[in-house]
Amino acid sequence: MQTLVKKWFQDKEYGFLENGTGPDIMVRKAELIKCSYLKVRSIVEFECHIDDQGLIAKKVSLLPKKRKIQNKQMNKQRGSRTHPFGVMT
Repeated sequence: MQTLVKKWFQDKEYGFLENGTGPDIMVRKAELIKCSYLKVRSIVEFECHIDDQGLIAKKVSLLPKKRKIQNKQMNKQRGSRTHPFGVMT
C-alpha cells in the first residue's frame, strides 16, 4: 500500500500514516527500511497488518522523489489541469 505520513514523533520513535476515513495506521522506527525517521507528508509504501493495538505498518519504505515527479508528469499527459478554474493563462 502507499499513503502519506500524517505524524512522526522523533523522540518516541513512532508515528502514524493516513488511512482515509478509517483509523490511522501506526508505524514504528523498527519497521523502517533504509531510513531512520519519516517526514510528515512524505509518501511511503508498506504492508498493513492487524495487531492488538489496531492497524500496524510493516516493511515501511520511502518512495523516491523521482517517483512522485513521474506521477505528476503522467497526470499532465492525461490532460489534467495545472491551473485553478477561473485563472487565465
